[in-house]
Amino acid sequence: MPKVHVYRRPSINTDEIIPARYLTVDDEATLAKHAMEDLDGEFVKVVHKGDYLIAGRDFGCGSSREHAVWAIRGSGVQAVIAESYARIFYRNCVNNGYLAIECPGVSAAFETGDDATLDMEAGTLRNERTGQVLDFPPIPEFARNIARHGGLLEALQAREAAGGAR
Repeated sequence: MPKVHVYRRPSINTDEIIPARYLTVDDEATLAKHAMEDLDGEFVKVVHKGDYLIAGRDFGCGSSREHAVWAIRGSGVQAVIAESYARIFYRNCVNNGYLAIECPGVSAAFETGDDATLDMEAGTLRNERTGQVLDFPPIPEFARNIARHGGLLEALQAREAAGGAR
């Protein structure tokens, strides 16, 4: 079962998600080795494929860099679930086919290491330790479509291959 890694502090910026010294790299596996390194040096040692990163409000503020999304996704994190996102980080997630979920109250409802069950269709996140279930707004159809195709470029290519249908 997926575990959660909780970062309650508001306004965790993209330089904390992936430090600027690694921006010359565009390989997710390499970036993943440095994900969250300046905020939590233990993150890459404890995160496992399929886990969730839970954050406070305004996650991903600061510089616009796709590297932040690539580093988190490369580390194996299945989804980031935050109180709110900086708009540019949210859009970078969508453009890269990585859904960012906004869920009010999420950072107070979990402790690092809790097991979680995410139901995208129902729009719920359950803390298996406490039994608490949180509701979140549905992911917009355009974002789900981009994620289904693996990213914005791939979604546009698929649309073009289908005769340009919207």
